[in-house]
Amino acid sequence: MFRPTRRARAAVAIGAATALAVSLTACTSGSSGVEDTEADKGLPVAGDNLTYDPNTLVNDGKPIELEWWAWSNIEQFQAIADAYAEIHPNVTIKVVNQPWEDYWTKLPLELQSDGGPAIFNVHNSQHDNLIAKMEPYDIDAADLEADYTGAAAHVIDGETYYIDLGLMSGSIYYNTDMWEAAGLTDADIPTTWDEFREVAKKLTLREGDELRQAGFNFNGGGQAMQMGMAYQLGQNLFAEDGSTPTVDNEANLEVINRFLDIYADGSGDANYGASGTESFGQGLSAMTYAWGWFSGTLRNDYPDLKWSAFQTPVPDAGETPYAFDRYNGESTFGINANGTDAEKEVAQDFLRYYLTDEESMKELALSFSIFPAYKPIADDPAFADDPALAAFGDIERYIWPGPVPATFETSTATMWEEILFNGVAPEDALAAAQKTIEKDLDGKDFVSAENLYAFYSAD
Repeated sequence: MFRPTRRARAAVAIGAATALAVSLTACTSGSSGVEDTEADKGLPVAGDNLTYDPNTLVNDGKPIELEWWAWSNIEQFQAIADAYAEIHPNVTIKVVNQPWEDYWTKLPLELQSDGGPAIFNVHNSQHDNLIAKMEPYDIDAADLEADYTGAAAHVIDGETYYIDLGLMSGSIYYNTDMWEAAGLTDADIPTTWDEFREVAKKLTLREGDELRQAGFNFNGGGQAMQMGMAYQLGQNLFAEDGSTPTVDNEANLEVINRFLDIYADGSGDANYGASGTESFGQGLSAMTYAWGWFSGTLRNDYPDLKWSAFQTPVPDAGETPYAFDRYNGESTFGINANGTDAEKEVAQDFLRYYLTDEESMKELALSFSIFPAYKPIADDPAFADDPALAAFGDIERYIWPGPVPATFETSTATMWEEILFNGVAPEDALAAAQKTIEKDLDGKDFVSAENLYAFYSAD
């Protein structure tokens, strides 16, 4: 899966929520310790099939404070929480920034205690670590499916614990100033990997033997490409049984050698910055591969950088691949099963508010550069203007393997480190990754969703 360690830390004003907050400020304080005594607020019911009625008392109007854990977009999530608190002034929701690097160690431990966060953002690669500690949504699954694309895939024994806000995948980001300086135009956007290799050479700058500008940099992100690009060659992540991983094979070896060849050309270097995305943002690399989260990072951390994106090239010109790449969902938040009854009641009410706020869903989708799962906003023209979203082309030709366990990403990341820095032969590194993944999946009962792909073909 993609690595969301550097996702956008957006400070986006949530339009509709902010407008509502302003309209209510005169009669509510939004601060903790304030009682709410007015159930009928004269506000409209939001939503289509899934609805939210704000004209209620939450927690009987008594003051209550909840924590919401997140690893990114802290100000954006806080804006949503604050707008909800303007409707229900007895509620305070505090968004707590927990860095991704520690999140998945700390969160499961906290959820076992009485002091864990009432709500917390979810990443589906950690499904097995979280699901037993999550409260099911108090929302009819049919209503969720009616308004959210793919919601049915998350139903477990009739219960839903999280769904997708939207669908995210990868593309090639390129520096448009560097592109122009190299004499390249839109006509030079490569559609095959052979063309891409030649473009990378043109975008590379050296002073003697010293690399000054990498044409392509995938440092720290090889695992993201690896897990998607084998699909272009018809290779699934899992065998036909849906549970046996298929990593050690000719398709993955071809992908490795393809990107090693680009570095062998001198268009990049394993030691030219630890992170390809950071190097790109710093104006040191002309192209990098990243998922939609990177768009928000660029807009917020590197606002002066001029960039665009194009679809990942394919092996053969004029041929549609088995799949262009894999995709994954940006998940909604989870509710702590060990929370108090009051916390869970408020969390369920806030969930409905969150899922029916069209403007919030739109801004989150744009921030993460994801295809929105919320159907009422799917045709908003703003999504066509996002270069990372426009780069995907035919979304039907992207495959979802299911909530792939984190071992795929960590083991593939280790494989690339062994290849780039320790001189391990690609064949040996692939074999080691296969063994590690098999060991980590033993007893997990994971079953892939690859066979749900419209163009699925067993290996």
